[in-house]
Amino acid sequence: MDGLCYGGDYNPEQWPEEVWHEDVALMREAGVTLVTVGVFSWSSLEPSPGRFTFGWLDRVLDLLAAGGIKVNLATPTASPPPWFGLAHHDALPVTAGGTRLTHGSRDTYCVCAPPYREASVRVARALAERYRDHPALAMWHVHNEYGTWCHCDHVAAAFRDWLRARHGSLDALNDAWTTAFWSQSYADWDEIAPPRATQYLPNPAQSLDFRRFLSDATLDHYRAQKAVLRELTPDVPVTTNFVFGSWVPVNNWEWAGEVDLVAIDHYPDDRERAAEQTAFAADLARAWAGGRPWLLMEQAAGIVYTGTRMRAKRPGEIALHTVQHVARGSRGAMFFQWRASRGGSELWHGGMVPHAGPDSRIFREIRDLGRLLPRLAEVEGGVLADVAILWDPESWWALEAPGLPSQEARYLDALHQAHRVLWHGGVTAGFAHPSGELSPYRVVLVPSLYLVSDATARALTAYVEQGGTLVVSFFSGVADEHARVRLGGHPGALRDLLGIRVEEFLPLDEPVTIRPHGDDGPPTINGSIWSERVELRGATALASYEGGDLDGLPAITRHRHGAGRAFYVSTRLDDDAYTAVLAAAGVPAEPVPAGVELVRRSGDGVNWLFALNHTAAEQEIAVTGTDLVTGASADDALRLAPGGFAVVRTRDVVVQPAITGYACGARGSATASQEDVKRREQ
Repeated sequence: MDGLCYGGDYNPEQWPEEVWHEDVALMREAGVTLVTVGVFSWSSLEPSPGRFTFGWLDRVLDLLAAGGIKVNLATPTASPPPWFGLAHHDALPVTAGGTRLTHGSRDTYCVCAPPYREASVRVARALAERYRDHPALAMWHVHNEYGTWCHCDHVAAAFRDWLRARHGSLDALNDAWTTAFWSQSYADWDEIAPPRATQYLPNPAQSLDFRRFLSDATLDHYRAQKAVLRELTPDVPVTTNFVFGSWVPVNNWEWAGEVDLVAIDHYPDDRERAAEQTAFAADLARAWAGGRPWLLMEQAAGIVYTGTRMRAKRPGEIALHTVQHVARGSRGAMFFQWRASRGGSELWHGGMVPHAGPDSRIFREIRDLGRLLPRLAEVEGGVLADVAILWDPESWWALEAPGLPSQEARYLDALHQAHRVLWHGGVTAGFAHPSGELSPYRVVLVPSLYLVSDATARALTAYVEQGGTLVVSFFSGVADEHARVRLGGHPGALRDLLGIRVEEFLPLDEPVTIRPHGDDGPPTINGSIWSERVELRGATALASYEGGDLDGLPAITRHRHGAGRAFYVSTRLDDDAYTAVLAAAGVPAEPVPAGVELVRRSGDGVNWLFALNHTAAEQEIAVTGTDLVTGASADDALRLAPGGFAVVRTRDVVVQPAITGYACGARGSATASQEDVKRREQ
């Protein structure tokens, strides 16, 4: 497809055929270029086993093709029809408590059940054989939001096979899982089951391996359909839509290499922090895509129904949030869904055409956005970001286990804070996998990286030795990849790199006082949730605990290692104090008004600046170039209306100064060099 994709999920089977013609006319009016068809259409496509009814879909695709609208054709396997559950009771999911679920919602399947896999491949093959030469077909969309859990006997057998392949022997598994504790040692593979409901605390290593297994098992289901689609349509890209949440047992780093286009769904659940959440999701998607373009596959057009209440987007936010995604590399903007449903489980989820119809604010904003996006299609090249955050879903999974020192030391809280502080400082962040290439980044933030393998420890050490800067948060490096505690003092794998040794963790009930060293900052700051008894082993203390059991002991440290530096923060700081630590680490930031977001893209000698105003007041930024939104020239200054945005084409390269402010006794003063600028351009 040329240009930016624009459209959404289209479910014509929910509507009389006469509505289809109106839909296509409205799509053309709105500038829609791509729609996803068939995501939940299995019962309409295969009303009984092996009997396909394609006539309605033929007519829909023909109408769309005649209207110049391309189709992202979905395999409907996320929502098996009623007959499937009746015919294959063993393919319905079983909870950890042993309850077998019944048909009545979407996602009632077990990816390890042979009947489900066979039915999934069958319907995918039927679709590919029927539509492989259809002029509307632009992309395949396998399944929808993979993430269903199951603990049935099919899963148990597949889990045992996976464990054999991973560990090789029972001795190795028993060692990795520390099964000598509580008499859990296994003498036969058949003794092992998924971590089902049990009397007290489950084995954390078993639970972690089970989530790894679920990610691989669902990926296997995706691959089976992809193989059929690739066989019959080798030139048509294949993807699925990633969704982010604690219920999703998917390692997106591993999945990203299996899709031709990384696609995400994103629904902010906090109206006041929607812009922060949007930037977070888009930066993650860009990281998973590895620098390739990616696509916002789903977002809400007007109303998001969260299960407890409706959250409406304010006027202008549909475009504002969309441009945020495009700024960070999205190949366009898609929505769920085209026309709001009049019934069914998500009847109050918004649509591009809402219940009020096209004579509505929502549709007018959708139409205006469709006219805007072609003006932004020229933007190519990479997003300029030289600060990264390590993102490790396995550490996240491990920190969700019960029995940890504090249930308040949540991985996502630390991850979101790192990204939030950068975002408010005007810094566009990258995300990186702990085993990924870190050399493009001047500074890498490491929020609560609980699991650290020997290989990861070596990679982080090499990064610092070669001149990089790490900022490591508490409860990092504590355990190995099997969730076994590293002995000899914390933070385990990172002790030498950080130049410290931690003897004890002291989770906090009340905030603790911390005194920064030096005279040019505030006299004290607070730490919360967590504290540690830190001993210096080569590092320098930048701030110390004041009062209590840790009085006078280091709270924040810095260690010079090789050509670089490694900082350690042993407690949860508030955002201002964390910002100060980043200043000491030399994190660059934009001197822009609070609530104004700047993102830079660069390619083929051309630079683009995305400027977005998330405030209710007019804002001004310094920039020279041509605004693609209005076509007007900006000469040194650009005014952004409240909630407004601009995309400025410019050949200027702006050097980003550092964050300034107190930094535990030292002010940050790192300014990007010309070499840094050249590297960011590359």
